[in-house]
Amino acid sequence: MTSPEIPPQPAAGAPRPVAGGGTATGTALALLVCAAVVAVAWLGAVHAAGASARTAVAWGSGAAGVVLCAAVTVAARAVLTGRRLRAALTDCRARHAERDTADAYFADVVVPDVVDRLRNGGSAETALAEAPSVTNEMQRRVLVTLAREVHKGESMRAAALSACANAAGRVQALATSMAADLREMEHRHADEDVLADLLHLDHRTAQTGRIADSIAVLTGARSGRRWAKPIVMESILRGAMGRISGYQRVRLHSTSEAAIAGHAAEGVMHALAELMDNAANFSPPTSEVHVYVEEVAAGIVITVEDGGLVMGELALRRAQQAVTGEQSDLTALSGTRLGLAVVGRLARKHGLSVSFRPSAHGGTGVLMRIPRELVTEPRDRERVTAPTPAPRPAAASARGRPRGG
Repeated sequence: MTSPEIPPQPAAGAPRPVAGGGTATGTALALLVCAAVVAVAWLGAVHAAGASARTAVAWGSGAAGVVLCAAVTVAARAVLTGRRLRAALTDCRARHAERDTADAYFADVVVPDVVDRLRNGGSAETALAEAPSVTNEMQRRVLVTLAREVHKGESMRAAALSACANAAGRVQALATSMAADLREMEHRHADEDVLADLLHLDHRTAQTGRIADSIAVLTGARSGRRWAKPIVMESILRGAMGRISGYQRVRLHSTSEAAIAGHAAEGVMHALAELMDNAANFSPPTSEVHVYVEEVAAGIVITVEDGGLVMGELALRRAQQAVTGEQSDLTALSGTRLGLAVVGRLARKHGLSVSFRPSAHGGTGVLMRIPRELVTEPRDRERVTAPTPAPRPAAASARGRPRGG
């Protein structure tokens, strides 16, 4: 909306016009007063002159009458002009107020309504048809262009997410198949060197599968793993530990015999793997990452503590926002904090609660609370299948690589 033009300011010393034609009215009044003064002065002079000045009186009276008529006419026109100016000004202000109201309605109601409909999957034609009516032709043209461009962008975003989800699913399937093949080879080969190499490849495959799972989580696709039975806490921790490169620095402190419901076990394991990996990556390579498990009335609290630098206030606020799962825009994600965004999505899906605090080891501690409804007991403690069973002692001593998930 363009601002109304500012009228030119009068020069210094010039009379400033008053709203409603004040200058013209003042001039007319001045002329009227002057005419009256002249007439009075003239009549006084004629009265003093006597009868011999009758002709001059007639001429003077006529001139005074003409002047008086001219002054009255100018004054009347000035009054009418002032009224018209006041009416025009009032009408102009009303039109500007009406235009401001219409522009505000367009910007605050119509445009957000159309964008929301497009973001929810509606087409440009449907969003425009169901949007509040717009009478201004220029606003209507802007709205049509905006709807088409937003719809085009949403279509491209949906296509990109679908392609990423499809690729993640294929990598998940490939990683699961490779893990199964590697485990079969591990049972066939007894040589320690060969077995250690197979375990090394198994661990790399587990990390690849975690990355594919992370892409699937961020794009809204489902995870590639499902567990029919509850998974004991020790297997959850070791499964998460086996999916990160710095697993050798992780120290587990758990005596819990509880289990996690099968439908949520993979999500909890994945979230823990991201937290462990984040702690290992943002702490000195010689420091250890400690993981504690505590059973409380509200469920199970798992604490991951590292010995790195304490997070600043701004970084802590961003990290907390990421793990809440409220931020769904992938463009706002940082490459170094991608794992926290995955944790946030999983936390929102399974009802997990994640928070940060200073670590007793000098770095940062992350607390993840698993709600009571996800905590259960193993159905058959002797037959529970751990997703990442411990490696053979010989292979572990040769390379120390844990089995991948």
